[in-house]
Amino acid sequence: MLDNFALLNAPRLPWLNADLLKQSFFTRSAEIHPDRIHPASSAEQLSATARSAELNAAYHCLREPRERLRHLLELELGAKPSDLTQVPEDLMALFFSIGKEFRAVDALLVEKNRATSPLLQVQLFERGQQAVEKLGDLRQTVVVPRDALLAELELMNAAWKAAETRPLERLQEIWRLLSFYDRWLAQIQERMVKLSF
Repeated sequence: MLDNFALLNAPRLPWLNADLLKQSFFTRSAEIHPDRIHPASSAEQLSATARSAELNAAYHCLREPRERLRHLLELELGAKPSDLTQVPEDLMALFFSIGKEFRAVDALLVEKNRATSPLLQVQLFERGQQAVEKLGDLRQTVVVPRDALLAELELMNAAWKAAETRPLERLQEIWRLLSFYDRWLAQIQERMVKLSF
Protein backbone atom coordinates (compact mmCIF):
# COMPACT_ATOMS: atom_id res chain seq x y z
CA MET A 1 0.00 0.00 0.00
CA LEU A 2 1.34 3.43 -0.93
CA ASP A 3 2.03 5.75 1.96
CA ASN A 4 0.68 9.12 0.83
CA PHE A 5 2.33 10.82 3.80
CA ALA A 6 5.75 9.57 2.71
CA LEU A 7 5.13 10.59 -0.92
CA LEU A 8 4.59 14.17 0.22
CA ASN A 9 7.24 14.15 2.96
CA ALA A 10 4.41 14.88 5.41
CA PRO A 11 4.30 13.64 9.01
CA ARG A 12 1.92 10.74 9.58
CA LEU A 13 -0.53 12.66 11.79
CA PRO A 14 -4.33 13.05 12.04
CA TRP A 15 -4.18 16.79 11.32
CA LEU A 16 -1.98 18.49 8.74
CA ASN A 17 -1.46 22.17 8.05
CA ALA A 18 -3.10 22.75 4.65
CA ASP A 19 -0.60 25.42 3.57
CA LEU A 20 2.43 23.30 4.44
CA LEU A 21 0.89 20.31 2.69
CA LYS A 22 0.28 22.39 -0.45
CA GLN A 23 3.83 23.73 -0.34
CA SER A 24 5.20 20.20 -0.02
CA PHE A 25 3.04 19.07 -2.94
CA PHE A 26 4.28 21.89 -5.19
CA THR A 27 7.91 21.24 -4.22
CA ARG A 28 7.66 17.49 -4.85
CA SER A 29 5.64 18.06 -8.02
CA ALA A 30 8.31 20.37 -9.41
CA GLU A 31 10.96 17.71 -8.73
CA ILE A 32 9.23 14.85 -10.53
CA HIS A 33 6.94 16.50 -13.08
CA PRO A 34 7.10 14.78 -16.52
CA ASP A 35 7.77 18.11 -18.27
CA ARG A 36 11.20 18.18 -16.63
CA ILE A 37 12.39 15.19 -18.68
CA HIS A 38 11.49 16.07 -22.28
CA PRO A 39 14.55 14.45 -23.85
CA ALA A 40 14.09 11.22 -21.83
CA SER A 41 12.96 7.93 -23.31
CA SER A 42 9.27 7.11 -23.52
CA ALA A 43 9.67 4.58 -20.67
CA GLU A 44 11.16 7.28 -18.43
CA GLN A 45 8.42 9.69 -19.43
CA LEU A 46 5.75 7.09 -18.61
CA SER A 47 7.40 6.45 -15.26
CA ALA A 48 7.50 10.18 -14.51
CA THR A 49 3.84 10.51 -15.48
CA ALA A 50 2.92 7.63 -13.16
CA ARG A 51 4.90 9.15 -10.26
CA SER A 52 3.27 12.52 -10.89
CA ALA A 53 -0.20 10.92 -10.90
CA GLU A 54 0.59 9.12 -7.61
CA LEU A 55 1.74 12.38 -6.07
CA ASN A 56 -1.39 14.17 -7.24
CA ALA A 57 -3.62 11.41 -5.80
CA ALA A 58 -1.67 11.53 -2.52
CA TYR A 59 -2.20 15.27 -2.24
CA HIS A 60 -5.92 15.01 -2.92
CA CYS A 61 -6.17 12.27 -0.30
CA LEU A 62 -4.28 14.12 2.42
CA ARG A 63 -5.86 17.53 1.93
CA GLU A 64 -9.35 16.20 2.74
CA PRO A 65 -9.61 15.40 6.48
CA ARG A 66 -11.93 12.41 6.06
CA GLU A 67 -9.80 10.84 3.32
CA ARG A 68 -6.62 11.55 5.27
CA LEU A 69 -8.07 9.78 8.34
CA ARG A 70 -9.17 6.80 6.25
CA HIS A 71 -5.67 6.51 4.81
CA LEU A 72 -4.02 6.95 8.20
CA LEU A 73 -6.26 4.27 9.69
CA GLU A 74 -5.44 1.92 6.79
CA LEU A 75 -1.73 2.43 7.42
CA GLU A 76 -2.05 1.99 11.20
CA LEU A 77 -4.49 -0.94 11.15
CA GLY A 78 -3.19 -2.63 8.03
CA ALA A 79 -6.73 -2.71 6.61
CA LYS A 80 -9.50 -0.35 5.60
CA PRO A 81 -11.53 0.82 8.61
CA SER A 82 -15.03 -0.61 8.80
CA ASP A 83 -17.83 1.59 7.52
CA LEU A 84 -20.62 2.56 9.82
CA THR A 85 -23.93 2.30 8.06
CA GLN A 86 -26.10 3.16 11.03
CA VAL A 87 -26.44 6.74 12.15
CA PRO A 88 -24.89 7.16 15.61
CA GLU A 89 -27.38 7.99 18.35
CA ASP A 90 -25.73 11.38 18.87
CA LEU A 91 -26.68 12.34 15.31
CA MET A 92 -30.23 10.97 15.22
CA ALA A 93 -31.98 14.29 15.92
CA LEU A 94 -29.89 16.03 13.27
CA PHE A 95 -30.46 13.13 10.86
CA PHE A 96 -34.25 13.48 11.17
CA SER A 97 -34.09 17.27 10.94
CA ILE A 98 -32.01 17.09 7.77
CA GLY A 99 -34.27 14.43 6.28
CA LYS A 100 -37.36 16.54 6.93
CA GLU A 101 -35.80 19.61 5.31
CA PHE A 102 -34.56 17.58 2.33
CA ARG A 103 -38.03 16.13 1.71
CA ALA A 104 -39.53 19.65 1.73
CA VAL A 105 -36.86 20.95 -0.66
CA ASP A 106 -37.18 17.93 -2.95
CA ALA A 107 -40.96 18.42 -3.14
CA LEU A 108 -40.41 22.10 -3.98
CA LEU A 109 -37.93 21.13 -6.72
CA VAL A 110 -40.47 18.75 -8.25
CA GLU A 111 -43.10 21.48 -8.15
CA LYS A 112 -40.64 23.96 -9.65
CA ASN A 113 -39.78 21.61 -12.53
CA ARG A 114 -43.46 21.14 -13.38
CA ALA A 115 -44.35 24.84 -13.30
CA THR A 116 -44.96 26.41 -16.70
CA SER A 117 -46.79 29.59 -15.71
CA PRO A 118 -44.49 32.63 -15.29
CA LEU A 119 -46.54 33.81 -12.30
CA LEU A 120 -46.22 30.43 -10.62
CA GLN A 121 -42.48 30.34 -11.41
CA VAL A 122 -42.02 33.69 -9.63
CA GLN A 123 -43.87 32.41 -6.57
CA LEU A 124 -41.80 29.25 -6.58
CA PHE A 125 -38.62 31.30 -6.96
CA GLU A 126 -39.51 33.21 -3.79
CA ARG A 127 -40.22 29.96 -1.94
CA GLY A 128 -36.95 28.62 -3.30
CA GLN A 129 -35.04 31.58 -1.83
CA GLN A 130 -36.63 30.89 1.56
CA ALA A 131 -35.62 27.25 1.26
CA VAL A 132 -32.04 28.30 0.40
CA GLU A 133 -31.95 30.36 3.61
CA LYS A 134 -33.17 27.35 5.62
CA LEU A 135 -30.55 25.16 3.96
CA GLY A 136 -27.92 27.76 4.84
CA ASP A 137 -28.97 27.55 8.48
CA LEU A 138 -28.92 23.77 8.26
CA ARG A 139 -25.42 23.89 6.74
CA GLN A 140 -24.25 25.94 9.72
CA THR A 141 -25.78 23.33 12.05
CA VAL A 142 -23.59 20.72 10.34
CA VAL A 143 -20.46 22.86 10.00
CA VAL A 144 -20.16 23.68 13.72
CA PRO A 145 -19.75 20.09 14.99
CA ARG A 146 -17.63 19.21 11.94
CA ASP A 147 -15.26 22.08 12.73
CA ALA A 148 -15.12 20.89 16.35
CA LEU A 149 -13.96 17.47 15.13
CA LEU A 150 -11.26 19.09 12.99
CA ALA A 151 -10.08 21.08 16.01
CA GLU A 152 -9.97 17.84 18.01
CA LEU A 153 -7.78 16.31 15.31
CA GLU A 154 -5.35 19.18 15.60
CA LEU A 155 -5.17 18.68 19.37
CA MET A 156 -4.77 14.95 18.86
CA ASN A 157 -1.44 15.46 17.04
CA ALA A 158 0.51 16.00 20.26
CA ALA A 159 -0.93 12.87 21.86
CA TRP A 160 -0.37 10.97 18.62
CA LYS A 161 3.34 11.80 18.55
CA ALA A 162 3.90 11.05 22.25
CA ALA A 163 1.75 7.96 22.78
CA GLU A 164 2.94 4.43 22.31
CA THR A 165 -0.69 3.37 21.93
CA ARG A 166 -2.51 5.64 19.58
CA PRO A 167 -6.19 6.61 19.96
CA LEU A 168 -7.25 4.61 16.90
CA GLU A 169 -10.76 3.96 18.20
CA ARG A 170 -11.46 7.68 18.60
CA LEU A 171 -9.87 8.34 15.21
CA GLN A 172 -12.29 5.84 13.65
CA GLU A 173 -15.22 7.56 15.39
CA ILE A 174 -14.12 10.93 14.03
CA TRP A 175 -13.69 9.45 10.54
CA ARG A 176 -17.22 8.03 10.65
CA LEU A 177 -18.73 11.28 11.94
CA LEU A 178 -16.92 13.26 9.26
CA SER A 179 -18.38 10.86 6.70
CA PHE A 180 -21.89 11.81 7.78
CA TYR A 181 -21.15 15.53 8.02
CA ASP A 182 -19.38 15.69 4.65
CA ARG A 183 -22.17 13.75 2.94
CA TRP A 184 -24.81 16.07 4.41
CA LEU A 185 -22.85 19.17 3.42
CA ALA A 186 -22.57 17.90 -0.16
CA GLN A 187 -26.31 17.15 -0.25
CA ILE A 188 -27.15 20.58 1.14
CA GLN A 189 -24.92 22.26 -1.45
CA GLU A 190 -26.47 20.21 -4.27
CA ARG A 191 -29.98 21.27 -3.27
CA MET A 192 -28.96 24.92 -2.91
CA VAL A 193 -27.56 24.89 -6.44
CA LYS A 194 -30.71 23.27 -7.83
CA LEU A 195 -32.88 25.87 -6.13
CA SER A 196 -30.83 28.68 -7.69
CA PHE A 197 -31.77 27.74 -11.27
